[in-house]
Amino acid sequence: MQVSVAHHPPNTAVLTLRGSLDIDTAPALKANLSRLVERPAPHIVVDLSGLDFCDSMGVGVLVTAHGRAMEKGGWVRLAAPSGFLSRLLETLGLTGYLSLHDDVETAIKS
Repeated sequence: MQVSVAHHPPNTAVLTLRGSLDIDTAPALKANLSRLVERPAPHIVVDLSGLDFCDSMGVGVLVTAHGRAMEKGGWVRLAAPSGFLSRLLETLGLTGYLSLHDDVETAIKS
């Protein structure tokens, strides 16, 4: 999995994922999100448009990061999840907890 970070005004980080998010790659995502979540009132958009696969470990990292961001007065929003990932999050009952958006721009502006 490839991870890149770009910063967008006002004070929003966009984390772009490419490839597979699974037990082997989840630690890299966790490390990147942990750094971003430590900022005051972190605003983070995770661009999932290039994600081919996501397992429960990957979902767990996203859920944990969102919870930590909320504790600091911020949020983590998910942009452009695949149909599979959207259905998985719905099946797990996480669509009411995680904020899903069609694209990065919509996620930033929400």
